[in-house]
This record gives sequence, C-alpha cells and structure tokens, in this order.
Amino acid sequence: MTTEQQEALWYIIHTYSGYENKVKATLDLIVQNRGLGDMIQEVLVPTEEVVEIKDGKRKTTQKKQYPGYVLLKMILTDEIWYIVRNTRGVTGFVGSSSTDPIPLTDEELMLMGLESNWEPVVDYEVGDSVKIINGPLESFIGTVTEINLEKKKVTVQVSMFGRETPVELEWTQILRL
Repeated sequence: MTTEQQEALWYIIHTYSGYENKVKATLDLIVQNRGLGDMIQEVLVPTEEVVEIKDGKRKTTQKKQYPGYVLLKMILTDEIWYIVRNTRGVTGFVGSSSTDPIPLTDEELMLMGLESNWEPVVDYEVGDSVKIINGPLESFIGTVTEINLEKKKVTVQVSMFGRETPVELEWTQILRL
C-alpha cells in the first residue's frame, strides 16, 4: 500500500458486469455520509452517446465506454483503499495486484479523454513532410501547415484527387518522414 499522497490521482476499479452505476451511487453516498469529499474527489462511469436506428426511428442512448469498470479520482490511503475495495459490487483495483493499485498515467488519461497536462513529444515542425499512420487517410503523405498546442491537433496539407486539402489530425496520427 502506498503512503498518503498530496495530489489526487485517477485509479480504475473493476466491478461486476452491470453494477457500474450502482457502485458509483454507493461510493457517492459513502463520500457524502463520511465527509470524504477531499479524499475521493470524483467517481466516474464514462459513457458515450450512441445513435441507434430501430424500426426506422432514430434513438440516442448512453453506452458505457468501459463496461465493468469505474474510474476514481482519489488520494489513496489504507482507509480509502479498504472502503473502496469493500464496496458492494467492486471486485478489486486494476493494477499489478489488487492490494497495490497503480494510478493512470497522464498519457492514459489523455487517451481516455480525461484531464491531463501531458503533452506528447512533437518531432515535426511546420513545413515538414509527414505520413498519416492511422485513421481514414492512413498512408497519405502531406505537409504540416499548423500545429495547435492548445487543441493538441495538427493541420496537414494532403493531396486528394489532385487537390491540396487541409486535414486536422491528432498529434499521434502522423509520423515525420
């Protein structure tokens, strides 16, 4: 078990399938009743909006992004570990061992769309030739025209059907040639 940390970090707990929202509600209630808001700062079941078409009708629903998992932003202590681990529906923490949970890295937080101050190492500049390595334009070659540090996006000029077209991509979608 780790000693008390000053900053709250993100951890993942594994739950019984279908119990994610019940675990979240239970943990929220425990935090409220025991006054643990400074220790367990956020309980999250990531969802995404999915559009389904059934019987010719368009229906928007919320789908869990990570079924069987709940994310916690907390300061890990022995007491907090015990409370979370013994919450009904929780099977354990995700990590090398259930007794020593490993927090998510900044890179993992960014990939999951959670808060992060991680910035990838960008080894290309405006004017460099790059190859798109994933997405619908995979294997296209283009030229970097803009790098947006705030949005973590890059604009690449790509030749499609004989025309130069600007395409906005994630930093991780291109490779310098």
